[in-house]
Amino acid sequence: MNVAAEAKEKDTRQRIVETAERLFRQLGFQKTTVADIARELGMSSANVYRFFGAKSEINEAVCRLLMGEVEQAAEEIAAEKTSASDRLRKLVHTVNQMSGERYIGDRKLHEMVAVALSDNWPIIVGHIEHMGAIYGKIIADGVAKGEFEPCDIETAAKLVHTATIRYCHPRLMVECADVPSPSLDEMVDFCLRALAK
Repeated sequence: MNVAAEAKEKDTRQRIVETAERLFRQLGFQKTTVADIARELGMSSANVYRFFGAKSEINEAVCRLLMGEVEQAAEEIAAEKTSASDRLRKLVHTVNQMSGERYIGDRKLHEMVAVALSDNWPIIVGHIEHMGAIYGKIIADGVAKGEFEPCDIETAAKLVHTATIRYCHPRLMVECADVPSPSLDEMVDFCLRALAK
């Protein structure tokens, strides 16, 4: 396949995913059909199936797009030149905000993420691992610069990620919405005290 054809295929796949995301927000991901997506794009269902073998692949692509945006923001925070403590706090706040906007403020997308979590879609497993690695990167930098106590980085990342998960996990954010304590900042403060030198 030549470069122009590859670019066109990538563009078409992207348009399908973006259209699916919009329809998922309007109709819900389970009610949106491949025919709906095709109609919005002015193409046949058969043409959509040239790019995605099944509706489930489109579902995962939309999920990947949304989680990829969170991962990108997290990577940018991890690369900042501020203290590790400031980056950890900003990371949890940012993921909390982005998850709230994407999944809590939009009930139809929340439904898709709830199914993805319940059914353990591979994209979810990859996302959790990626986010854990970002926590680890920040903690390792804090240890290297003497801000945090030397520790097993992987274990520390898992502990901090687990301790703050209710503020970032869409289902837990909904279930814990009426449980104000501990606050996000209180939990981050607790984690930072545990890491501090």
